[in-house]
Amino acid sequence: MWQRLLTVVCGAALVVSWSGCGYSLAGRGTFLPSYIKTVGVPAFQNHTTVFNLETLMTQKVRSEFIGRGKYQILPQDGGVDAVLLGDITTVQIVPATLNAAQLASRYVIVMVANIQFKDLKDNKVLWSNPSVMIREEYDANGASTGIDPNAFFGSETNALDRVTTEFARTIVSSILEAF
Repeated sequence: MWQRLLTVVCGAALVVSWSGCGYSLAGRGTFLPSYIKTVGVPAFQNHTTVFNLETLMTQKVRSEFIGRGKYQILPQDGGVDAVLLGDITTVQIVPATLNAAQLASRYVIVMVANIQFKDLKDNKVLWSNPSVMIREEYDANGASTGIDPNAFFGSETNALDRVTTEFARTIVSSILEAF
């Protein structure tokens, strides 16, 4: 009983002490310079064979920034305070689980991109990662192949939507929360 009470009191004291130290809830704070008000998010470059991936990825990243509510998001790389540039380099889809008939019942989807966030006022890179990677598992549900991303995403658009949504969240959170 005393141990539980001591744990609660110590936890509360820790939370109170953090409240004045610059900590904020995940997804709410930012470590960007205060003069950044407009962010350019031009279309990502797509170096994969997945059709229209750059369009979907760019839209998801813009929407994620807009959802944070602090910045005006524009589709260009000039006339803004900062710019986010992205190159999608790899998409791999590999069978993860086989059923009794030796057909894939679950896939692993891996997407990799090179991302840079630049402060155009000071002309410096604020955040970059040459190999941001998202790995998602996905049930096959009738997908015919795990080899060709175009064939897979053609029949399993839900998988593409999930992967790009998670990718956008990861990128924007990493930039705004300085992870």
